[in-house]
Amino acid sequence: MEPPFIPDGAGVMTAVIEFPPGDPGTPPHRHFGPVFGYVLEGEMLFELEGEPERVIRAGETFWEPGGDVIHYQDGNNRTDIPSRFLVTMMCTPGKPMLTLVDEEELAQRQDRRAPRPSS
Repeated sequence: MEPPFIPDGAGVMTAVIEFPPGDPGTPPHRHFGPVFGYVLEGEMLFELEGEPERVIRAGETFWEPGGDVIHYQDGNNRTDIPSRFLVTMMCTPGKPMLTLVDEEELAQRQDRRAPRPSS
């Protein structure tokens, strides 16, 4: 596996994120640097652009390359317990740690999203 791109002069930030039962999580967004995570409790529904959604359970890890890639989902997959995960982000100097993606861009890039599971 090729190591992730780490921006010159990157800062590092670590945070614990908690979502209550059934919380959909952060709307579609991107990070300008790579993100590494570990699920501490519960289950996360995780989806990056070009990859099918998947469930990440307590004790499992995830990562995303950052840059232009859209992070579609990070919500709590369970309706009965909270989810908590630890993230370490490489932040690009002068850029926000997280940027929401608007509906127009999502529509323009819909061909890059993996097929959705049928209900």
